[in-house]
Amino acid sequence: MKVARAYYRVVAAVTVGLTFPSRTVFQLNSHRLASKSGLADLSAKHVLEFFCYATRCDPPNRGGGQGPMDFLKRFISPKNRGDGLSPAVSSFSELSDEQLETHLKIARYGSFILSDAVRPSYDLQVVPRTGFRHDTYSDVETGIAIPVLMASASREVVLDLFLDLLDPLGTEVDVVLETSHHSEGRGHLDLYRENIDLPVLKSVLYDFEELLVDCGCTGVAVLNPRMPMEVQFDEHKILTLYGQELAEFESVLDEHQVPCSEDIKFITEAEHVHSSTETFTEVFEQLRYRLGIDD
Repeated sequence: MKVARAYYRVVAAVTVGLTFPSRTVFQLNSHRLASKSGLADLSAKHVLEFFCYATRCDPPNRGGGQGPMDFLKRFISPKNRGDGLSPAVSSFSELSDEQLETHLKIARYGSFILSDAVRPSYDLQVVPRTGFRHDTYSDVETGIAIPVLMASASREVVLDLFLDLLDPLGTEVDVVLETSHHSEGRGHLDLYRENIDLPVLKSVLYDFEELLVDCGCTGVAVLNPRMPMEVQFDEHKILTLYGQELAEFESVLDEHQVPCSEDIKFITEAEHVHSSTETFTEVFEQLRYRLGIDD
């Protein structure tokens, strides 16, 4: 039987003031603004990523060797960072295998259900919940300030919400697939496709619901550079909406009963764990093929 391999990437936010998810992709006047590390650019964050393999379905190692969770814990350990910075204290570093595995299995926080893509810090620095808040993206080069909405929704509704949020973009859009399956913590690869009919794109994305919702190494951004407006559904399954006029987006959020909560914190604003599998890596390639995107 083929054993499913699971990839875990731990992201530790070392300082306070995290504002945006891992990358912003925005098109304005035919100039693509790509903040490859939006966290650092926007709020002087220092983000550390540790990448390792673990096996989701393996039982704990009782023979004294290295168990599946030991890989994750080894990469979390500050002494293995090797980046010349002062050690970061991880909420995962002192956990037993059982404690770590139990935490990674928890998906429900009140009425909110996380997808398999991501888990919060063990000490729950941020408790996942439904809501959205207003923010601003300021481009460092141009000085242009772009209004932003950031939103979080429970697993059972988040894909439908994402697809409904695409309607204000118009009937023809561009799409960016984001992947970190092979990055080993070195950022993302963006795969761009221009000029696709929105109904066609929605149909394809629905066919890949499990990948888009449960893979912590897959994200997608859809934009209309002529407006300009963008909807990003990132690896954390956070929705980030860009545009000078956000009223239509707010109406869609209201229809889906996502409340405005200006004090909401997102899972990206503290230490958290990404998860994916080799199967999702293969399925991502199928999605890329369906959308006609080359390397």
